[in-house]
Amino acid sequence: MRIGYIHMIGGASGDMLLGALLDAGLNATDLEAELMKLPVPGCAIAARRDRRGGLPGVHVTLDTGGSDAESVRMGWQDFADAINGSGLAPAVAERSLRVLRLLEEAERSVHGAEPGDPSPHPHELGTLDTLVDVVGTVAGLELLGVERLYASPIPMGSGVIKAAHGPLPASAPATMALATMANAPVTPPPHGYTGELVTPTGAALVTGLASFERPAMRLERVGYGLGTRNPESFPNAVALWLGEVDAMPARRQVTLLETNIDDASPQLLGYAQERLFEMGALDVWHTPIQMKKNRPGTLLSVLVPATLEAEAVALLMRETTTLGVRRREVERYEAEREMRDVQTEYGPVAVKVKLLDGRPVAAAPEYDACRAVAVERGLPLQEVLARVTQAAREQLLAGASTAP
Repeated sequence: MRIGYIHMIGGASGDMLLGALLDAGLNATDLEAELMKLPVPGCAIAARRDRRGGLPGVHVTLDTGGSDAESVRMGWQDFADAINGSGLAPAVAERSLRVLRLLEEAERSVHGAEPGDPSPHPHELGTLDTLVDVVGTVAGLELLGVERLYASPIPMGSGVIKAAHGPLPASAPATMALATMANAPVTPPPHGYTGELVTPTGAALVTGLASFERPAMRLERVGYGLGTRNPESFPNAVALWLGEVDAMPARRQVTLLETNIDDASPQLLGYAQERLFEMGALDVWHTPIQMKKNRPGTLLSVLVPATLEAEAVALLMRETTTLGVRRREVERYEAEREMRDVQTEYGPVAVKVKLLDGRPVAAAPEYDACRAVAVERGLPLQEVLARVTQAAREQLLAGASTAP
């Protein structure tokens, strides 16, 4: 499987990402052919090789061919109409619209628009450049065969920038809103630099298309897209790494919370476990340990999404006798899973199906559903579990193991 990794060395913008794609091997003629599918004039681009600091790469600008395309003003509906009325492949159109909707949502957020209010005009974003940058980046990734995209943390700007509304902080409020919406990791700007590093369009493309992690890969190509400015302290560039990975389950970053307890009753620990699962913990387990003064104790471990960390810590402090909780970030591979009903002699029963590459490879009966059948019919639970497992294998797994 081919993947890409966006390394925001000196920030990111739509034109910088286009430059990185071209420098990484995207054919400019193929890219322009995709842009020409948009029913608007002036969608050609001009690409030239240049340097930022000591780093060579490609700088991209919009080539209007002497037309007045630069003066064209577009609203959110104009963007959507152009894409919906284009000859773009459905996947490219859908992802482009998703990125533009993120931009619109960020603009609504920073302008305080209420549900039902019309969206504010995109101002600086309401140009042909925005449409070209978004559609060109999405189409370019498709042309290069990138199936999954990843990204480094977003470097935030500093100081003040000029905007249509007047002076604004850098990073722009829309960029901050996009980073917040994605719960994205962020980093400070290079030492001593003042100005914008990631534009709202760049932030929408990264947060809308990429996951914020750095995967292991067999590296094939690296392309560098260059920004307009050329500061002395760092190269104003974004890198696109292209490589291959073996098909494998998705990897997700989660938080592991742990605490040692030697003065709580089993009832308290059991209750805390129930509450943690109700909260949305991914897993909770107890491990017997030996603590100080030869006291037997329990290591209580909790795996939670990062968004639930604070809530889970508060619960542990409130519902157990612990005085402190350790935490660390861990990564885990996660197979796809889904609930399906299988037909059995007891009627439809829910089973949890494990998927790899979209194919079912294992199925486990849902305990509560099987328990209900056993109680209702007066049957041994182990018999119900065995029969439901057999039905699941016959109905869900038999054809999957022989599929090409």
